[in-house]
Amino acid sequence: MTAMNSRERLLTALTCETPDRVPVNTYELDGLNTQSWYNQQPSYQALMNFIRAHSDCIANWDAATGDQVLSGDNTYILGSSHPVPIDCTVERDGTRERSTWMMHTPRGDLRRVLERDDRVQTTWVIEHWCKSVEDVDKALSVRFEPIEYDAGDYPRIREEVGDRGLIMSSLSDPAYLAADLMSFQDYTTWAYEHPDHFARAVDVTAPRVMENLRRMLEACVVDLYRICGPEYMTPPYLPPAYFERFMSPHITAMTEMIHQFGGYVRLHCHGRISRVLDMILDSGCDGTDPCEPPPDGDIELDEVKRRCAERQVSVWGNVELKVLEQGTTQQVRDTVQQIMDQAKAGGGFVLLPTAGPINVPLSPKTEGNYMTMIESAVASGAY
Repeated sequence: MTAMNSRERLLTALTCETPDRVPVNTYELDGLNTQSWYNQQPSYQALMNFIRAHSDCIANWDAATGDQVLSGDNTYILGSSHPVPIDCTVERDGTRERSTWMMHTPRGDLRRVLERDDRVQTTWVIEHWCKSVEDVDKALSVRFEPIEYDAGDYPRIREEVGDRGLIMSSLSDPAYLAADLMSFQDYTTWAYEHPDHFARAVDVTAPRVMENLRRMLEACVVDLYRICGPEYMTPPYLPPAYFERFMSPHITAMTEMIHQFGGYVRLHCHGRISRVLDMILDSGCDGTDPCEPPPDGDIELDEVKRRCAERQVSVWGNVELKVLEQGTTQQVRDTVQQIMDQAKAGGGFVLLPTAGPINVPLSPKTEGNYMTMIESAVASGAY
């Protein structure tokens, strides 16, 4: 088979055809976007150079949004950009920063507390906006104004990526936006004990998500869209009936709109997907990730591949981050080979870690294991 460039290879696998070899992507470790966090960290540079040279990159990029940021971490409450008075105080202790946000909604105040650490690429939500259904009603009282998108940075990322990979934007579904108002424990209690109230929050949020998505697509269409949030409605947290009621209609509508604009869709769902996989496939998505193996997931990769192949949906996974951070070199090689044995045949598969490292400095063990994963996958992935 004629050798493909990374863009061709990824698109071929995404459309469930057979490329020259299995594409190897490193997920959050975004080799082609010079503005990504990983490309700004000195301890990651050797690995990022290796990723650019030897893997099939996907640049994570989102069109810029307006200045009205309601949550403190570049998101909007329930998809609305309506300006709400917010007070913020910030406390610093060494490398750690705690910010307390007080939002003054028409129906009363909401408080959120976030923590960050300079050595870690994540944000910890110490206190969510909502702790009760009454707090959710306060959030719902914020008037909807759609988000405005600015794609002025798109020419830069398009030039950086070229034919070496794809560009991907990430989206949240309506049920996830509602659930994320609360801590995970409080959200599941809310959904179980007050399903009609939870349904109201999702029903209010859904048309907002669709309007914002339309505006995003009108501003700029990228290659691939990752819809995040389905994992919030998988067993054992909630029964499949919740996925069918609160998730399926909305991810299907989002997928249909993205397809109308010419983009591809990948559904992102950690955890135990066996009982909701058919509903994921019914959405019309082009791919699903990260397909975690047992015991973190509840279905083997070869079974995921079989069920997805029947519906012409590509599979992305399933190297767990803990193997890359904690495993031996031989364990990494064995994991790659097992994955290839389970999912390589027939195309429609991309080898992908289930998450990315977040610590600074990057551990030499993790660096070496990522390189071993890429080398092993390239060596064993040819068709």
